[in-house]
Amino acid sequence: VQLQASGGGLVQDGGSLRLSCAASGLTLSSYNMGWFRQAPGKEREFVAGIRWSGSSGTTSYVASVKGRFTISRDNANNTVYLQMNSLKPEDTAVYYCAADTSPYRALVVSTAEGYGYWGQGTQVTVSS
Repeated sequence: VQLQASGGGLVQDGGSLRLSCAASGLTLSSYNMGWFRQAPGKEREFVAGIRWSGSSGTTSYVASVKGRFTISRDNANNTVYLQMNSLKPEDTAVYYCAADTSPYRALVVSTAEGYGYWGQGTQVTVSS
């Protein structure tokens, strides 16, 4: 199983980026997926999650990104995205995608312990 995160970069305050998480060896449509981030000196933080396809399509976000970030999935390409708009300097972090430990879980969990598969991380830097 491999999750490959990409799309990070350097952007100015107020800019946008779209992160991608492509999977191999795992059918993402069967798993709740999450995006986490970790800034220097801080703990890894849940950013957004989406339930497995075929469920009610529930998404969840940390309060600080609601209305600015959108998580989505493309089942045909076995990829999950995180569209990030109105980026702020405090969004600067390494962003990780993750797949739930088990398929078809009823709820999206917001703790890292609930995710068994992780991508390598992609750096997002927002300059002021």
